[in-house]
This record gives sequence, structure tokens and C-alpha cells, in this order.
Amino acid sequence: MLNNKTKYTNLIKDEAKRLGFLSCGISKAKFLEEEAPRLERWLNNNMNGQMDYMQNHFDKRLDPTKLVEDSKSVISLLLNYYPEQQQINDTYKVSKYAYGYDYHHVIKSKLKQLSQFIQEHIGEVSGRAFVDSAPVLDKAWAAKSGLGWIGKHSNLLTQKVGSFYFIAELIIDLELDYDTPVTDHCGTCTACIDACPTQAIVDPYVVDGSKCISYFTIELKDQLPNTMKSKFDDWIFGCDVCQDVCPWNKFSKPHNQPLFNPDPDLLTMTKKDWQEITEDVFKKVFQKSAVKRTKYSGLTRNIKFLNS
Repeated sequence: MLNNKTKYTNLIKDEAKRLGFLSCGISKAKFLEEEAPRLERWLNNNMNGQMDYMQNHFDKRLDPTKLVEDSKSVISLLLNYYPEQQQINDTYKVSKYAYGYDYHHVIKSKLKQLSQFIQEHIGEVSGRAFVDSAPVLDKAWAAKSGLGWIGKHSNLLTQKVGSFYFIAELIIDLELDYDTPVTDHCGTCTACIDACPTQAIVDPYVVDGSKCISYFTIELKDQLPNTMKSKFDDWIFGCDVCQDVCPWNKFSKPHNQPLFNPDPDLLTMTKKDWQEITEDVFKKVFQKSAVKRTKYSGLTRNIKFLNS
């Protein structure tokens, strides 16, 4: 007969699957010993650029019990976003994760449903949901709970479906059965390191965030540096190069989440269309997309930079 811990673990994983998550793994909520020196080194080398928020809440990033009192388990969840159709060739490029509806809203809604399910079927369980908006090292937790390994491009990778998915967490005060990490399958491959247009992968498994095209096109609010001229490979929001060249992404399968489908105009826009984009078109194509983060002014700045 199953003990309660195993029974609850199975219930949660089955419900996560029913809600459309790609996979669900669970690890014990405790201090991330291995990640602490890595994060400290990364920050000391200013690899966060102007992302000052990365320096905040250092202790909370490494210890979930400081985020959720009496927490026992970190439930990590993956949600596929790999699109069935992609932009035309020879155009300005938008990262695939931002094609459709802003993932924060889609995932938050699913996490809310999972939390309600836990309350109804298990009982009074306290916790918090996290989607890339709080000091949580989501890739570290996903790797700890056996959902994949962190590749040389610093993204989570799985043998079955590559890396085109979002990661989210529920941190709760309920003890569950814990999963174990999987082994690294990057081997001697350096495809991502060799392909990075700005050499942002400074060492295997270490990405200098301040050199990444995603950082320049989304996070950096200042003028784009002239030293980066002609290095953006036509990316105007985010960058997928390190994922696109990864051999494991040959196994990516299209998502089945209608909200992640793009506005049809996005897929057919030419460079000329982008250069002439008006604020109205921007609002129509990206009304619910994560691209709104960079605003119309940020996107047109990026387009002009590629043209100058």
C-alpha cells in the first residue's frame, strides 16, 4: 500500500500532466550549496550587467525556506513553447518564447489550478507559485529534481525534448518523495559556444549575461554599444542561437497551447515591415506578448541599431 507521501506525490504529478505541463519533478527545499559560490562568482565578475535585481535577495535565491516559511518541497514544472511555425527567413528575429501570449499569465493560471487541486485533494498546504518573477534559481531546482541537466549554454536540457520550455515552481510546506538529478549529456559538444554571435558563453556552463543579445535587446535601457554593431545576427528581441544549434533540440516537438500561437502577421513580417512598424501595429501584433517588456521605443531602437 502506498504511503501518504508517495500518494500525494503521484497525485500532484498526475494533475500537472493533466494541466498540460511537459514534466514535473520534486526536490527537497533546502539551501543550494553548490550554486552559492557560482552565483557569487558570477555577480562579482559583473556578468549581470545592469540587471541590478540579480544582486538583491542573495540569501533568498539560494534558500527557499527564506521565501516560503517551513517549506519542505520545491515542485518544478516545465511547459513547452516550441512553435509549429516560425518566422520567414531573412527577417528581424524575435525569440520563440515571445511569439504568443505572455507566458507569465499562462503559467500563473496553471499554477493556481495546481495549488487549488492540492488544497482540495490533500488538505491545508501553504506555499507560493513562482514564474520567473522572484529570486528563485529555477534552472538549478529543475536540474535538482531530475527534469534535465544544465547545458553549456546554461539552459536546462533534456534528451527527449531539448530546451524550448518555460520553468516554474510551487514551493510548499508538504513533504513529498524527491527525485534525483540526471546526468549531463553535453559531452565534448561545443556547438552553442562556437555559434554565439557575441561570445557570451565565456566558459562551458558560464554565460556572461552582460554580453548576451537577449540582455542588449530586452534588459539594457541605455543606447546599444557600438562595439556590438553587426553582431546581433538580426535579433531584435531575445536570441535563440545557442538553443537553435543544440543537437538535443532536434527532438523539440510543437507545443499544444493555443495561447502561445503567434499573431499571423508576426511570422510574415519582412525587414521592411519591421523598419516601418507603427505603434498601432506593435500593439496589435504584441498586445499580449512578452515583447511588450521592451516597449515600442525599445523595439524600434533595436531595429534602428541593426540598420545603422
